[in-house]
Amino acid sequence: MLDLADELNRWVEEGRAFAVATVVAVGGSAPRSPGAALAVDSEGTAIGSVSGGCVEGAVYDLCVQALQDGEVVRERFGYSDEDAFAVGLTCGGVIEVLVTPVGVDTPGREVFASALSAAAGGEAAALARVVRGPVELLGRALLVRPSAARRGSPRTEPGEGSYEGELGGHPELDRTVVHEARALLNAGRTGTFDISEDKSRCGVVLTVFVESRVPPPRMIVFGAIDFAAALVRAGKFLGYHVTVCDARPVFATRARFPEADDIVVDWPHRYLRRTETDARTVLCVLTHDAKFDVPLLEAALRLPVAYVGAMGSRRTHEDRNRRLREVGVTERELARLRSPIGLDLGARTPEETALSIAAEIVAVRHGGSGGPLTGSATPIHRDARSTSIAPEKQEVPSAGPGHRATASACSA
Repeated sequence: MLDLADELNRWVEEGRAFAVATVVAVGGSAPRSPGAALAVDSEGTAIGSVSGGCVEGAVYDLCVQALQDGEVVRERFGYSDEDAFAVGLTCGGVIEVLVTPVGVDTPGREVFASALSAAAGGEAAALARVVRGPVELLGRALLVRPSAARRGSPRTEPGEGSYEGELGGHPELDRTVVHEARALLNAGRTGTFDISEDKSRCGVVLTVFVESRVPPPRMIVFGAIDFAAALVRAGKFLGYHVTVCDARPVFATRARFPEADDIVVDWPHRYLRRTETDARTVLCVLTHDAKFDVPLLEAALRLPVAYVGAMGSRRTHEDRNRRLREVGVTERELARLRSPIGLDLGARTPEETALSIAAEIVAVRHGGSGGPLTGSATPIHRDARSTSIAPEKQEVPSAGPGHRATASACSA
C-alpha cells in the first residue's frame, strides 16, 4: 500500500473509497517484490501493479469485489502448467496478495490515512497488517513510527516508538507487533513474521506483514570530477539521496552537478565524520588522491555502511592499501573496500563507469554475483527470507475465493 503513498494519500484527501491489493509474499521468479500494490477506486480508476501485467485483470476484479462487499481477502497466483496464459504468472513465480477495502466509513481508515500521509510526506513509518489468521483479524492494521507523532494522540510504549490503531486480539498482541515492526522499520525492511494471538506456544498463529517506508538511502560521492557527475545521475535513477563532497570550491558547484541533492565543500574525511550515515548508505570515493583518500577511507571502513568503493588503478589500489595499513586499518576493515570500484564491464566513459559502479552497488545490496545470467544456475530473483511463500501443501484450506484465512493451532 505504501508503494502508492503519493496517489493514495491524494485519494484519501479527496474522500474517495478504494481497495488496495498488496503483494505480501513471493516465490520463484515473481516479477514484483513484497509491498508492490495495485489500487482501484469506486469509479474504477486503477493505479499501480502487482505483477507487471500477468495477473492485473484478476487482481483488479478482486479489488472491485472488495469495494462492493467490504471483505478483506488473500489470494495466491502462480504458474499454470495446463494453460500458461490463464490467470497466473507465466514467469513461473508465485505471489500472494492481500486485498483491503478502504471505504469512506471503513473501520481503521484513519490508520491507513495516517500511514499514507506519513509515507507521502517522506516520514519514516511502518504499516503492520495481519495477512494470515482468523477472519476477524485479517487486514487489521497498526501504524508504527520511530518516535512520538506530532499530531493526534497515538499511544507510546516505552522503547517501542509511537503507534496508531489496534489489532483487536490479545492485550499483548499490539505491543509485540509494534516491537517487531519497529525492528523492521529501523532496518528499512519490508517483511513478515509469525506470532501467536494469545502469546502461548499453541495459540492461534498469525502472520503479520510489515511495509516499511523510510527516507531514501544516501549515496555520498567524494570527488567532484566528470565521473562523479555521471554517478550522480545513476544514483538518482536508483533512488538515492545523492551528496557530492569535495574540498575544492571551484569544482564542487551546482553548475557542474545540477542533479545532486546536496553539494558540500569540505575535506571529505571531516564531512564524513559529521554527517549522518546508516546501514543503507553507500560511499563512493572518486578523489583519486592519497591526501584525500587515506583519511577518508580510514573513517569510512569503520562505519556500519552498506558499501565503500574507491576509484583507482590496481597500482593505486596497492599503494592506497599500504598507506591504510600504516595508519592502523586492519585486514578485516580493508576487506570491506571495493577497489578498484565497480564491476568489470570494460567501461571507459564516465557514463559506462557510473553504470559499472551502480551495478556493483545493486549486486552488493541484493547479494548478486555480478556475473551474466546466461548459463548461470543462480536464481534471477532472490527471495527475501521473511516474505517467501510456503509450499502450496502448507496452505490453510479455503472454502471459497480469496483463500480467506482461518485459524490454525500449532501441533506441539
